[in-house]
Amino acid sequence: MRKQKGFSLIELLIVVAIILIIAAIAIPNLLRARMAANEASAVGTERTFNTAEVTYSSTYPSVGFSASAATLGNAGAVGACTASSATACLIDPAVEAAFGGKPKSGYNFTYAPSGVTPEVAYTVTGNAAAQGSSGQRSFFTDASGVIRAKAVGPGATIADAPIQ
Repeated sequence: MRKQKGFSLIELLIVVAIILIIAAIAIPNLLRARMAANEASAVGTERTFNTAEVTYSSTYPSVGFSASAATLGNAGAVGACTASSATACLIDPAVEAAFGGKPKSGYNFTYAPSGVTPEVAYTVTGNAAAQGSSGQRSFFTDASGVIRAKAVGPGATIADAPIQ
């Protein structure tokens, strides 16, 4: 009688089946965790923006809030940032880029100033770049500093509930 070496086909199929079952359980949890992380990052970005706006309006009271999101950063310039009312150097380039159409952690942000001088108000909205994949909720904040969330879909407004 010959001694058998290695695994039989049945044993290999059982191992593959077990791996597939574990993957089927783990992947949806991983996707939910990634969406939760993206949503937390979006809230953090809006908080950062609110803080930068308050600092900007305190530093440049004759201007009020910034006229654009780029004003709070380096206005897209490369190199060292010199603080002024045109380039306040208050936000990171990644946050500044998020308001220029480049998604940050799966979210796109839109800034809308009041349009009067001095700027007395602003709104910021954050919408998932790929709804249901990069995030479920959308976020809204304004000069009040309260961040609001719409449970599903884009377009959060001041009428939505504040986040807890």
